[in-house]
Amino acid sequence: MTGKLNTLPKFFLLGLLTTLLAGCGEGLGDLQQFIQQIRAKPPGRIEPIPEFQPYQNFEYTSHDLRDPFKLVDFRRPEENPEEINQLATGLRPDIDRVKEPLEDFPLDTLRLKGTIDDKDGVKWGLIFAPDNTVHRVLEGNYMGQNHGRIISVTDQIIELTEIVPDGLGNYIERSSAIALIE
Repeated sequence: MTGKLNTLPKFFLLGLLTTLLAGCGEGLGDLQQFIQQIRAKPPGRIEPIPEFQPYQNFEYTSHDLRDPFKLVDFRRPEENPEEINQLATGLRPDIDRVKEPLEDFPLDTLRLKGTIDDKDGVKWGLIFAPDNTVHRVLEGNYMGQNHGRIISVTDQIIELTEIVPDGLGNYIERSSAIALIE
C-alpha cells in the first residue's frame, strides 16, 4: 500500500512537467517572423570616426606683459610710495608666538558666560568654546582665528583687537568684542 502512495506523486510530478514543457514549444512563430524581417533588411552603415585636429602648442611669449604670478598692487598711483613701503613693513601678526587654545575657534563661535574676580582684583572672563569647554581669559590673552588680543575684560563685554589681512598683502587692526548673552 505504501508503495502505491510513493509512486502516485512521481506520476503526478511527471505529468505536470510534461504539460509545462509542451506549453513552452508554442508561440515561437512571431519571434521567428521578427528575426526573418530583421535579416531581410539591408545592413546599416556605420559612421566613420571623426577626424580630430592635432593639438597645437601655445607658447606664452610675454616679454612686454606683467608676470601673471607676481602679486598685483591695486593701490592708487597718487599714494605716496613711502606710505606703501611703510605699510608693507608695518603691522604683522607674530607667527612665532605659541597659539592659545581659543585661537582654534572663530570669534563668532565663542560665548562670554560670565566673569570672576580673584583675590588680587584681577577680572577673569569665562569663555564657552564650541568643544563644550570653559576657558578663563584675561587681558593680554589671545582668542579667535584673526590673532585677536584681549584689551579689556568687564562684567558685560570682552574687547579685543584683531590683526586681519587687508586684501593687498598687508594687515590692519580691527576692534572686536564678545558680549555677555543671558
